Amino acid sequence: MQKVRAVGGLFFKCQEPEKLATWYKEVLGFELEAPFCASFDPQNAQKGDKTVWGAFSADTSYFQPGQQDFMFNFIVDDVESMLQQIEEHGGQRAGDVVVEDYGVFGWFVDPAGFKVELWTPIQDE
Repeated sequence: MQKVRAVGGLFFKCQEPEKLATWYKEVLGFELEAPFCASFDPQNAQKGDKTVWGAFSADTSYFQPGQQDFMFNFIVDDVESMLQQIEEHGGQRAGDVVVEDYGVFGWFVDPAGFKVELWTPIQDE
C-alpha cells in the first residue's frame, strides 16, 4: 500500500495574496520563493519538530475568532516573543498562551482574518 510521507503544501485563497505574503515575510521571517508563496526545508527542522494532521468536529470553536475551516500551526522558538512581534506589526493576539505537556501554544489573527496557531514543542532531554 502506498502511504503519504510528508505534507507537500498548504494552499488557500485570500483577497490580497502578495500583500499577505509580504506581511508574513516581514513579521514572521518567511523566505518567499515567489510574491505569494514560501517553503520550509525539512532539513531546518529541530529535533522534536513535526507536522500534525488533525480532523476537528464541524462544530468546534477552536478556530474562532477566525471564520475559516482550517488553521495553520507554525513552530517557533518562543511563542510569547513571536506574539509580541506580531502585535507590533498589526496582528491581533487571540487568547492566552497555553502550556501543555507537549508544548507551548499561542494564537493570533493575521491581517487577512485567519486565526493562526504558534507552537513551541517541548524537547525531550
